[in-house]
Amino acid sequence: MVAAVRPIAVAADEITWMSGEPESVQVFEHDIYTVLLATDPTAIPAALQQVPSHRRPDLDPDLLRFYTDHFPDHTIAVCCFDNADAQRAKPLLLWYPPLDPDRLTVPALDSHTGAAPDLDAVVPVDHWVLLSTDQAPSDWGESVDYPENMRHSLRSFLPAAVVGQYYGGGDALLNGDFTISHSDLLAGDLDRVERCQPTRR
Repeated sequence: MVAAVRPIAVAADEITWMSGEPESVQVFEHDIYTVLLATDPTAIPAALQQVPSHRRPDLDPDLLRFYTDHFPDHTIAVCCFDNADAQRAKPLLLWYPPLDPDRLTVPALDSHTGAAPDLDAVVPVDHWVLLSTDQAPSDWGESVDYPENMRHSLRSFLPAAVVGQYYGGGDALLNGDFTISHSDLLAGDLDRVERCQPTRR
């Protein structure tokens, strides 16, 4: 998808995918990951006992409280892995109904310390923000060329065209996510992408 909006040499490895309707906490194996899907982030510490010890992270309780307080209607995914396996990891594809169908939000909160994100921090960014919509006209965006050997079951979930831009190159922004209205996306107006923060409580 990045190659579609800015042609560069990109290795297109096979991608596996998952989907599901989360319960309080679902724990399952996928590729190199043990994945925890939780509707209540505070339930994650108990569920971590189901993760093999060599993959089990030590999560800061303040981080889990942050997501409980700031994203009460969301599901959190914790993907546990061993760094020794990182080079052979495949991307994860998540499919879910949006909370706001009129706005697309791309998660980008920065918290490399493992603590709760600092919403007052200005952080360096290094992101490709790629967007698509099923409601776009046929001449919208940049066409994406997928590998010929990609499974049809995966391809059916991926967009035929995308728009996007790179945020980085030494830039720093107030900590937060990226968001754009669906109407601005349909118009291809990426200047309307904004940085947004969760509601403070």
